[in-house]
Amino acid sequence: MTNNTYQELCSGYNIFSDFSNLSLTEFVTALRLQTCICVLSRKRAGKSSAEMRLRMPYKEIKIIKNNPTLKGMARMIPDVVFSTAQGVELKMQIFKPWESQENEQIRYPLIVFVQGSAWTFPDVYYEIPQLAQFAREGYVVATLTHRNSLEGHPFPAFLEDVKTGIRFLRKHAEQYQIDPDKVGIWGTSSGGNTALLVGLTGDAIRYKTEEYREYSDAVKMVVDCFGPTDLTEAIDNIALIPENMRPIFEGLRGEDTEENVEKLRDINPINHIQNGKGYPPFLILQGNRDDMVDYSQSELIYHRLLDAGADASMICVDGAPHEGSFWSNELLGLIKEFIDRNLS
Repeated sequence: MTNNTYQELCSGYNIFSDFSNLSLTEFVTALRLQTCICVLSRKRAGKSSAEMRLRMPYKEIKIIKNNPTLKGMARMIPDVVFSTAQGVELKMQIFKPWESQENEQIRYPLIVFVQGSAWTFPDVYYEIPQLAQFAREGYVVATLTHRNSLEGHPFPAFLEDVKTGIRFLRKHAEQYQIDPDKVGIWGTSSGGNTALLVGLTGDAIRYKTEEYREYSDAVKMVVDCFGPTDLTEAIDNIALIPENMRPIFEGLRGEDTEENVEKLRDINPINHIQNGKGYPPFLILQGNRDDMVDYSQSELIYHRLLDAGADASMICVDGAPHEGSFWSNELLGLIKEFIDRNLS
């Protein structure tokens, strides 16, 4: 390195401005020393940053216990075929407590649910969010389909199918962890009508198909939400009822014969009530602003059941229509209380 280069370096770096009077050898030594100091300073700075990051105050990690018994959990078993004998594949959706190995031997009460459909083909997914609550609280719930009256399946096809579904579930009680002695039914609208009929005709031979015939289709409780209970006027005057409703009753009747009209009268739950006969408890619920099923239909069967000595209760949902704002957590709580009393 020449003296000129040395002087240029000294003048180019302020840090070495005090070294301008050093000899070339002294300057090189000082330069090396300064370089080492810079490297060490960088390493210390990096180490300090890492240490600072380690000492940074993070939020405390929350620790909770595991759930070895899976308490409060539910699972769904979809599209379980329970009948094909009548030429239609009928399915149910099953919801049940999500069991662990420790509670596989537990048997749960069963709620069979029938969604309203004007006796056509029920939408089994409609009430799943509500039904799942019952599975999380210790019930097996099965929501099932039945044959469609508009497709050539008159009364009592829908009733036969629901009863077949109940017998299927009793046959497979162990598989689905069901207590076969604790079975109830719950339905809405036409499904409420079906639930009433099931409760009033337990094990009636005339509604029993050959499938799983050795098992019972009787139930221990009935929940009816705004189900029709006396359709006599419509049955006797099908030609005069509103045009949009006429195909439903024509489908339920089938061929227009006196025999079929007489048979269709048995779609009326009030026609099955007998004084002093042992019936399961009934819970009747309806809104007093229902514009599809007159509120008097629920009052009628409630009074008839009480007159016959049956255990019946009724809840009026003030201002409620058919479905919609009829539902609330309060109402579901009352339904669960009734089911708990009679199935738990």
